[in-house]
Amino acid sequence: MRMVKEILGQSVVVEAFCFEASRRLCHTRQNNNKKHKISMFPSFSCSSILLPIVKRRTTFDDLISSNKSLHDGGGVTLTISASVAIKNSKEFMAMMLHYFDSFSHNTTGDRGIVMQLVSTQIDPTTMEGKLSKRAVLDWTRELLFNGGGDSERSTHKVEFEIDSNFGFPGAITVTNKYDKEIFLETISIEGGFVEFSCNSWVQPEKVHPDKRIFFTNKACLPCDTAEGVKELRKEELRQKRGDGNGMRKVMSDRVYDYDVYNDLGNLDKGIQHVRPILGTKQHPNPRRCRTGRPPVITNEKYESCVNAFMETYVPRDEVFEGVRKEALDVERVKGVTRNLIPFIRTYITKCGVFKELSEIKNIYKRRHQVDAMNHTNEENGTLSIDVNKLFQDSFEEYFKFSTPHIISGNGGCCITDEELGRQALAGVNPLSIKRLQTFPPVSDLDPSMYGPQESALKEEHIISHLDGMSVQQAIEEKKLFILDYHDAYMPFLKGINAQEDRKAYATRTILYLTRMGTLKPIAIELSLPEGEHQQQQSKQVLTPPLDATSYWLWQLAKAHVCSNDAGVHQLVHHWLRTHACMEPFIIAAHRQMSVTHPIFKLLKPHMKYTLQINALAREALINGGGIIESDFSTGRYSTEIISAAYKDWWRFDMEALPADLIR
Repeated sequence: MRMVKEILGQSVVVEAFCFEASRRLCHTRQNNNKKHKISMFPSFSCSSILLPIVKRRTTFDDLISSNKSLHDGGGVTLTISASVAIKNSKEFMAMMLHYFDSFSHNTTGDRGIVMQLVSTQIDPTTMEGKLSKRAVLDWTRELLFNGGGDSERSTHKVEFEIDSNFGFPGAITVTNKYDKEIFLETISIEGGFVEFSCNSWVQPEKVHPDKRIFFTNKACLPCDTAEGVKELRKEELRQKRGDGNGMRKVMSDRVYDYDVYNDLGNLDKGIQHVRPILGTKQHPNPRRCRTGRPPVITNEKYESCVNAFMETYVPRDEVFEGVRKEALDVERVKGVTRNLIPFIRTYITKCGVFKELSEIKNIYKRRHQVDAMNHTNEENGTLSIDVNKLFQDSFEEYFKFSTPHIISGNGGCCITDEELGRQALAGVNPLSIKRLQTFPPVSDLDPSMYGPQESALKEEHIISHLDGMSVQQAIEEKKLFILDYHDAYMPFLKGINAQEDRKAYATRTILYLTRMGTLKPIAIELSLPEGEHQQQQSKQVLTPPLDATSYWLWQLAKAHVCSNDAGVHQLVHHWLRTHACMEPFIIAAHRQMSVTHPIFKLLKPHMKYTLQINALAREALINGGGIIESDFSTGRYSTEIISAAYKDWWRFDMEALPADLIR
């Protein structure tokens, strides 16, 4: 195969090959039509003469034309072979075993995978693309080859009958007449001259009567689409757009449609479980993939939540498969087991919050567990091991989380100044830090609602940490940076702090670029809405400590900075910008661009599985009572922070480089 491709596609000096017009003739049927079986590859014999090869690639039309001259007369039918690669899913193999078992008892059933090639040329009688005769992939007669013993996939041979003037294949239609879905990987015409990279689930005909359409791997714009497959290109988009009605079938439909986020709460459980609908004028938000689930009983504007008997719909080809699914299942088991003991403890004590800093570190595994198990006998100096204690502690350690590297060597539970500065640029959220350009910082919020726009930070708070420079000089030399979460949190602080076991400030942190090239926090501002706590100032500034009291105040201030940072990272930079804002683009790409579109081919690898990830997030991450509401200080106001960031901050033209870095 490699040799032939080299000959047909490259101009090099190689050993000359003498062409032998070796064609295999099949027995003709008992009618007047002539039927011939051809091999897409001519055979070659090697000679010792060295000749240059003419630079011309043999095409599908050339191979057909080279055989036409041997068959005079009308009604010539040519047979070409193709290989079909199918993934052997567990469900499909179970169905095949059942089918083989029942075949001897029932041979009249219409089973198999029916395929039909579609030419790029128009049939003048039908004014549609020319069609080959139907080819049926029959499992009871097909001989597996080239991987038939592979447990993951099997390759099968099928033959298509086409007229001699068929032209070049542009598409292929597939109908699944089995009872179970199949995953069709590739269809390759003999020799690889025509390739169909399908990589898609094909549903049974009784579930989806429409024929599945697959196009060749050649990319083309709509204006360059061959006449024979133009209507198929439109039909493929029609199938993926749907009609916007009805409940989508989980694990079978492949419809991409839009909807608002009206499934994050559960109104049927009570008013405290209501969450705002995201995607309205009041709460702007990107659209999500429509599922069509029925509305809740008490208000038809809200969609019912998923439950143990119902999964969230995503188009079939977006569902996790293979290694990705296995990895998700493993992590899901880890998550359940590691949260088991904390859940039981919370259920018994009715308290799910940390009361002491040491309790935070107890959720992680101990690094020197073996040393803790060993005990030296003082009398004879021998080493003994308490087996019972070893078993008990090993059991407890299994349910704990791995210790993060940033605290693995730290005996305390608090983050150091150097580590806070490092994580601002090299941690999980390097997107919030900005170069300080105005001092003191100024808010963009309405002062009539949220108090004065000016910050409480003053020059005397930071001047002693600038190595002899003035504030203006440090700004001009690009030495000062800021983590500013004031505007992101301030509008929601009254609601956040009204929740049980929640306390939050809106923070601003000034960082200084030291002579060693590291970032160091030199001032932290904590802000509250005016009037929330009359006994406290609405804004207070903390600086690096000088005594034990100021040390702990500084540690608590850094904790609030980390809390703000985690919330903005997860809600805005991660969920909103990375996942939620991508979903409508993915839906639009599938609805408006054919799989043959060059841009779609570029986007497809980056869009894979995003809809499934987002669906799982709506089930357990950002939903009412989900992980973020339970574990983040923002609580039930998390979705409102997402909506506010999308309304006031997100801009499509600012998401690409270099605009995003400049911002």
